Amino acid sequence: MSRVLSAVAWPYANGPRHIGHVAGFGVPSDVFSRYMRMAGHDVLMVSGTDEHGTPILIAADEAGLSPQELADRNHRIIAEDLAALGVSYDLYTRTTTRNHHAVVQELFLGVHQNGYFVEQTTYGAISPSTGRTLPDRYIEGTCPICGYDGARGDQCDNCGNQLDPADLKNPVSRINGETPEFVETQHFFLDLPALADALGEWLDEREATGLWRPNVIRFSQNILKEIRPRAMTRDIDWGIAVPLEGWQDNPTKKLYVWFDAVIGYLSASIEWARRSGDPEAWRQWWNDPEALSYYFMGKDNITFHSQIWPAELLAYGGKGAKGGEPREYGELNLPTEVVSSEFLTMEGRKFSSSKKVVIYVRDLLSRYQPDAFRYFVAAAGPENQDADFTWSEFVRRTNDELVAGWGNLVNRTANLIAKNFGEIPAAGPLAPEDEAVLGVVEAAFDTVGGLIGRHRQKQAIGEAMRAVGEVNKYVSDSEPWKLKGEDQRERLATILHVMAQCVADLNLVLAPFLPFSANLVDAALGGPGDVAPMPRLEDVEDLDGGAGYPVITGDYSTAPRWERRPVVVGTPVVKPTPVFTKLDPSVVEEELARLAGE
Repeated sequence: MSRVLSAVAWPYANGPRHIGHVAGFGVPSDVFSRYMRMAGHDVLMVSGTDEHGTPILIAADEAGLSPQELADRNHRIIAEDLAALGVSYDLYTRTTTRNHHAVVQELFLGVHQNGYFVEQTTYGAISPSTGRTLPDRYIEGTCPICGYDGARGDQCDNCGNQLDPADLKNPVSRINGETPEFVETQHFFLDLPALADALGEWLDEREATGLWRPNVIRFSQNILKEIRPRAMTRDIDWGIAVPLEGWQDNPTKKLYVWFDAVIGYLSASIEWARRSGDPEAWRQWWNDPEALSYYFMGKDNITFHSQIWPAELLAYGGKGAKGGEPREYGELNLPTEVVSSEFLTMEGRKFSSSKKVVIYVRDLLSRYQPDAFRYFVAAAGPENQDADFTWSEFVRRTNDELVAGWGNLVNRTANLIAKNFGEIPAAGPLAPEDEAVLGVVEAAFDTVGGLIGRHRQKQAIGEAMRAVGEVNKYVSDSEPWKLKGEDQRERLATILHVMAQCVADLNLVLAPFLPFSANLVDAALGGPGDVAPMPRLEDVEDLDGGAGYPVITGDYSTAPRWERRPVVVGTPVVKPTPVFTKLDPSVVEEELARLAGE
């Protein structure tokens, strides 16, 4: 058994999340976490809503709300949606808690104490019409390095280099198109060059494992070539105060939202430990060098997880060129793997809330089963290349694969058992074909589990559905519905027992992908319907006296082990209801019309 930290990207609080977001971080992280628990590992899955930064101020102004009111509203919406999708967080929290502020300030002080923050005068972008600081990502222009038109003020997505807004040629504000003014301002910069050698050694060590996705490791190594200090404070009045004399009382100087957001993985772990009754429990995942940690996000966030966050951890631990010693949190583990997904598009276009090219998680779940979407993401999502969500493909995969494949096998099995015996029958002597199909299904535990553990979920669910196909073929070849005579009853019982065992096995194999239907399938075979523990939304009090807020949490200790569990002879089975809802082809036209605003 290993301790496994499942660190999931923090959704931003400027609005509800759409399906492209959760395809990159939500579903893949949950499949992995559920499998690892079933495989016997001690998993801590944490995340929360990222609530600081200038975009929140802009969105709050547009909504006529204060930043805190907007964050409160959207945090609840996002948490409700993720819980409804079945994402099994041990703790999903937020960055406006007092616990998070304290942890972020401790990290800042440790990095500063070790000499990895340097104070510099730089140029900040100001909106001429409002006088408000413009966030780096809200400024676009031509990249001075590769010439790409459309580079952001913090990074060029074409060449991957980090930028400053003042570096851009022909910079404009994405908010209103005006040319920003640049004024002198003082900021703390993270001394990335002093950490470059340590970062390089860590990335080389990660590459040597052969486990990282090639695009992620290559991108991470490439951005080291142009490494330079990066500002970690901002001219803004919404965020976490800089905990230094002369800075902390300045209402217009706050820590950079990305400095504080990645620290959320640690602060959420600490909050979870404090709520568990053992305030030091988080150390088992963060201070034990044998513990493993996996970070899930979309590819646009690789820089922050393979450079900025590891640099903060190294600096806090005094592992860069300037040396130093860790403070109270001790030496903190660097990521075992950064698991980055590519982008999901929709009907061939980029998701865009402003252009109405979007479907929000809440809207999709109000009309379709969560497992239908989870299946689509696992089977056709952006695991290692960009993928396109189309309504025609969503309907096809739901009907042809989930309903006609897995759902049909479950329904036939339960229906035949209920009709002929009313309970799971005992098996007689097994024929070679019985042994063969049982062997195929049992082998799926190792095959599928190994692939999930290596973040090959598309291949994993393909192998699981291949095994479903083998069992369906066994049923068709065996034709149990034709065995009607008394002299054929033992053979009928044997076939139905084998079918029940195969369905029970495959249900566990598919449970990480399809947790809602896993419980329904378990119930269809007479079980309690609890093989996939589900998350719950709870309203809690702030541990340090702030306002209360909703969190996602759950008890997942009852998840079954990742292995065959023999079905229990005599378990009552009644006539089933379909596990999956078949979609009418008209869904495609209806959804395309909705997308077009008709």
